[in-house]
Amino acid sequence: MAVLVIGASGQIGRFLLPRLATRGERVIAFSRQEQAPIEGVQWVRAQVPDSPLPEGRITAIISMGPLVGFDEWLSRIDLHQRPRVIATSSMSAQSKLDSELRSERELAQSMRDSEARMARLCDRHGCPWIVLRPTMIYGIGMDKTLSPIARRAMQTGVFPLLQGEGLRQPVHADDIAQAIVAALDRREASGYILPIGGGERLSVRDMFVRVRRSLPRWTLPMPVPLRALRMLRYFMQNVRGTLSRFQTDLVADNTELERRLGVRPRPFRPDPSCWEPSGRVR
Repeated sequence: MAVLVIGASGQIGRFLLPRLATRGERVIAFSRQEQAPIEGVQWVRAQVPDSPLPEGRITAIISMGPLVGFDEWLSRIDLHQRPRVIATSSMSAQSKLDSELRSERELAQSMRDSEARMARLCDRHGCPWIVLRPTMIYGIGMDKTLSPIARRAMQTGVFPLLQGEGLRQPVHADDIAQAIVAALDRREASGYILPIGGGERLSVRDMFVRVRRSLPRWTLPMPVPLRALRMLRYFMQNVRGTLSRFQTDLVADNTELERRLGVRPRPFRPDPSCWEPSGRVR
């Protein structure tokens, strides 16, 4: 029997694979590139949605990659073994539905469509399923939100303190890994889309203050007022959607997560290892 993990080389996978290995389960991990050996993990060069399901008894399928593509792959493979299906989506499926940018609205809708299609496929074949919708992820320097800002500040010695009163709820990648393992064990928790945010809500401004304090070297704080951010929205199209939400709360209600899976994510207390890939501090 084996657990199949898709997107295993990503930031959640870095924490999930060791957790699965310590349980003594056989783990098959899909990756598009060669990966360093991990005890108890069989790496397979594969890419969804083109790769077949590995031979043998698969008890669970865990996907931490894009849901768009994973749902298509599920529709192609044989699910007669009725594996448990656990997938991560994103709170963007909810928060970007009303974005001022058409591209973000379409992205949010495509996520919701893929969630729904996955649920229908699993229900049709009798597969227990659960979807986790994380908020902003951090923890091992592989995210595309906080880590680039932290590393840039360490390079330049200047940290831009972006202002904003909208609430944020960053969630550590290891807490998502913990929720996935809990979902494996609680088979009665099936048929749910569960938001998962960190154990603390704080303003955009306070979030960046904590990131700066966590850096291993001193940086010059440079406040960026809201007026400047409003102007940047019109000159930096690639971050226009992000800047437009600095006064908006982007949070998750963890009530169902705690009730169904018994998981309580940690508060936002980052340290230097959170901002360097593989957790290394240079």
